[in-house]
Amino acid sequence: MSHEVTGGAQEPETPNLDFAGTTPYEDYVQADVLTHLQHPLSDDPGEMVFLVTTQVMELWFTVIVHEWQTAAEALRRDDLTVAMDALRRSCHELEALNAAWKPLAKLTPAQFNAYRSALGEGSGFQSAMYRRMEFLLGEKSSSMLVPHRGAPRVHTELEKALQEPSLWDEVLRLLARRGHAVPEAVLRRDPAQRYEPDPAVEAAWAEVYAGPQESDLLRLAEALTDVGELVWRWRNDHLVATRRAMGAKMGTGGSAGVAWLEKRARKNVFPELWTARSHV
Repeated sequence: MSHEVTGGAQEPETPNLDFAGTTPYEDYVQADVLTHLQHPLSDDPGEMVFLVTTQVMELWFTVIVHEWQTAAEALRRDDLTVAMDALRRSCHELEALNAAWKPLAKLTPAQFNAYRSALGEGSGFQSAMYRRMEFLLGEKSSSMLVPHRGAPRVHTELEKALQEPSLWDEVLRLLARRGHAVPEAVLRRDPAQRYEPDPAVEAAWAEVYAGPQESDLLRLAEALTDVGELVWRWRNDHLVATRRAMGAKMGTGGSAGVAWLEKRARKNVFPELWTARSHV
């Protein structure tokens, strides 16, 4: 391939390799930090992939929280363009998050047991960033702050997220501003409480779905449905991977294991978007 360029100048045959300190790539990505955060606690070689996969999931949680917060803030100011962009990005990120189960999805009980004791009382339900994801979806629970009392910064961030309106709250407020009959009790509810489905909200979404098919509210509803479906797939992939690795045994950290995950997998995210379809 020719290195000739317009004007007679030549491209260098090799990139710049001489830097006074760390590389600009390292300065931006902090790869040296990321690749030295793995400290397996057992001698089993399979623990490394479990540890790295879990850390990768935490990074995806962080990005998705950022996207949903961006969407919620945009909806608050009626900026559907920014909100939709953030929701669409989050769908790609959820697909990548869900794919992270693949290295763990076929663990046999013996393979998992080889390093399970290294987890001690550690369990995924203790993830503060995943909890912030759930809070943004309207799955609020003050009891989920308790495990983080020993980490003041994390506890403060979670407490703030608990008290703030969820992404779904902001969606319903937008729906009301657009003239749909969302009850005052829903609009003025305590945002720190778990969201409960409302028949009037279901009727409002049925109205949107029966209306003009090019409306921006319908496009928003479908973007949120994509998010809800991918969250449901995440929960189910988690359930299947856990069931394969440990059956119905008690989960780490004293959780109910598969029984807890089965309960979570049955719940719909943005529930009225799903039930409204039966009335269109």
